[in-house]
Amino acid sequence: MLKVFYHKQLRGWQKPNIIPFENISLHPAAKALHYSIELFEGMKAYRGVDGRIRLFRPDLNMQRMNVSSMSVGLPTFDTHELTKCIRRLIQIDQEWVPHSESSSLYIRPCIIGIDGTLGVVQSDSALLYTILCPVGGYFSNSSSSNEGVSLLADPAYIRAWPGGLGDRKTGSNYGPTIRVQKTALMKGLHQVLWLYGPDNQITEMGTMNCFVFYVEDNGQKVLVTPPLNGLILPGVTRQSVIQLCEEWNEFRVDQRTITMDEVIKLSRNGRLLEMFGSGTAASISPVSLIDFVGQTIRIPTVEHSQPLYKRIRDRLAAIQYGHVEHPWAVPIE
Repeated sequence: MLKVFYHKQLRGWQKPNIIPFENISLHPAAKALHYSIELFEGMKAYRGVDGRIRLFRPDLNMQRMNVSSMSVGLPTFDTHELTKCIRRLIQIDQEWVPHSESSSLYIRPCIIGIDGTLGVVQSDSALLYTILCPVGGYFSNSSSSNEGVSLLADPAYIRAWPGGLGDRKTGSNYGPTIRVQKTALMKGLHQVLWLYGPDNQITEMGTMNCFVFYVEDNGQKVLVTPPLNGLILPGVTRQSVIQLCEEWNEFRVDQRTITMDEVIKLSRNGRLLEMFGSGTAASISPVSLIDFVGQTIRIPTVEHSQPLYKRIRDRLAAIQYGHVEHPWAVPIE
């Protein structure tokens, strides 16, 4: 694992160290434990078909991590230096990168406030650490990635609001979602579709960004995803999906608000083609059903012979696993 301490009294960041995996010792009053003064990132390393290990767009993760750090009063860092440290960590632990195109090495960088004092104030000391873990498919039921996931959409539950930290990767965004996720599971559903406002705006699904693919009255196909308005995380996979689809230039790509009423109308009119989520952990996950206040909305995402979600997922995997050379895939050498 990688560990780097920050102490304001010692003029900032100290020397990085890569050490064997170990437990972390904290003062019982550490800010991270009491006030959620902490943040994390999620990224992956992939072993390509050529044997080389690649990171996927690490610059975007590092930029987002710095923004999250500023949001909770923790120190920022040199993104290039941290990327170098993470690459070195993976070089040392490279045997943990799976030799499989269905698996990868998950990378979890974190920064936590470690000042051992009570009081809701900025932490003048912090610990940046990074741990690694080989992972397979995101859903325990592997068929979910092909058969489609089911979502609970309940306006009673809100994940984020304007002026909050809904677009930051801080633990305070995730803890409150656990109970709602359990509610969805008890109903036999996979995930939660998070809504906002009296018009039930779609924001995120589970911990993923959300996309809706539909046909307008005039026959124009459109891929729409909620805008970066502070309510959703600026996902690395989200940005990649948008850029890929814009490069293909085969349909319109919109970043705008989309509501449940619009989704219901599209479904009733037979113009709703697909819905899917995007994220580092799950890549691209098709949606087959939404449970919305007593209504069941079925979405034919996986019923098409050549669905868009699969085309996107295959293209991303081709880049990540080295089937094609692409600047988004950064070798660790």
